[in-house]
Amino acid sequence: MRTFQVSRLSGLLEGAAIGAALGVLAAFLGEVRASVPVLLLLLVVCTVAGAFGWPRRVLRWGAGAVAALLAVCVLTPVLRAPLAALTLAQPPGKADLIVVLGGGVQCVSGVLEASSATRLLRGLELWRAGYAPVVTVSEQSGIIGPADCPKMSTLERAQIAALYPQGGPDVLTLAHVTTTKDEAARVRAYAQQRGWTRILLVTTPSHSRRAAALFRANGLNVVSVPAREIRFDDTLPTPLDRLWAVRVLAYEGTSRVKNWLGGTPER
Repeated sequence: MRTFQVSRLSGLLEGAAIGAALGVLAAFLGEVRASVPVLLLLLVVCTVAGAFGWPRRVLRWGAGAVAALLAVCVLTPVLRAPLAALTLAQPPGKADLIVVLGGGVQCVSGVLEASSATRLLRGLELWRAGYAPVVTVSEQSGIIGPADCPKMSTLERAQIAALYPQGGPDVLTLAHVTTTKDEAARVRAYAQQRGWTRILLVTTPSHSRRAAALFRANGLNVVSVPAREIRFDDTLPTPLDRLWAVRVLAYEGTSRVKNWLGGTPER
């Protein structure tokens, strides 16, 4: 009996350790979708699984497979080609509109995430170069993340006003958007109303090919001119850069599967 209890306790601790490790990975890869309740559920499920025979074996094999795959991705530049395939970079040309897709907001501090800031700066670079007179900003719906989070559009408009108190670009807001599909629908409506025929599309490099495809599926003529990637070196020289690549590829892969299954309904 005592041996059984020790074995059960050992299994619980092993499951908890695996759950904690998977939780750290999920927190990094899952971004805002890896909420505290989701991570706690993962920890509890793994802990309980560790207490029983065949679930413990499944947990061990699954965790081992994840660890082996992650080691290959982080210790070698094997992800360089898949990452590059996500990018669609085209030469800019004269257009009616520069669409700056939303990236994210740090809700507590009330500042733009790095992806949002670099996309906005790229859009303003194109405007200053005279490619188009109008720039869009996106107002997130609040469906994902805290409802009281500052709006991206408000922060971006404030940044534009600070940079150009007078003589700045015409700014349009893509209201109440949750996904790139929503942003494409808002731009389509503006284009139909105003007779716009050519659009410069600005987003993160790894998002650019998928975003361009979504806009073209809405009948829009877009030229993809992505911003620079500043979160990591996309040539993947270090393990940390490669870990970021895992995150990007996991997100983009999941988004493509979701789109293939029908995607998030347009709002």
